[in-house]
Amino acid sequence: MALRLSTGLRNKLLGTEGFKTIMQNGVIRIFPGVQPSSADDGESVSHLLEITVSSGTFTAGTAVNGLNFAEPSGGSCAKASSEVWSGAAATTGTAGWFRFYANDMTTGSDTSHARFDGSVSTSGAQLNMSSTAITAGATTTIDSFVVTMPAS
Repeated sequence: MALRLSTGLRNKLLGTEGFKTIMQNGVIRIFPGVQPSSADDGESVSHLLEITVSSGTFTAGTAVNGLNFAEPSGGSCAKASSEVWSGAAATTGTAGWFRFYANDMTTGSDTSHARFDGSVSTSGAQLNMSSTAITAGATTTIDSFVVTMPAS
């Protein structure tokens, strides 16, 4: 599966703000099952896990515990090295895909807000984890995360 950008994110990238700024203080939710065909689609399932800075409580619209990217380099943005991206699982299941939401964290079917989706696996995915088995209450940490923008 490929990284899928929402219509809202693609439109914002055409403006003057860069990816790092648009996605500043965002949050990742990890879901079971198959990645939707579009990041504009609603989630249709409950998330297993929410990733924030150091597993802290995230509140949409505030910077507290939101995830950030480092300065872009060579068309790619990596997670900010100073941040620990982690979260305690809300429920038990098998991770299948993730959605990275901008700080407003607009859920459901939507074409105007910035977010992107990708697959989750132990290798060859947009988000590789040591295990896709998620256990309620257990903490998962994302050590490495890089988004590469296409050339056009």
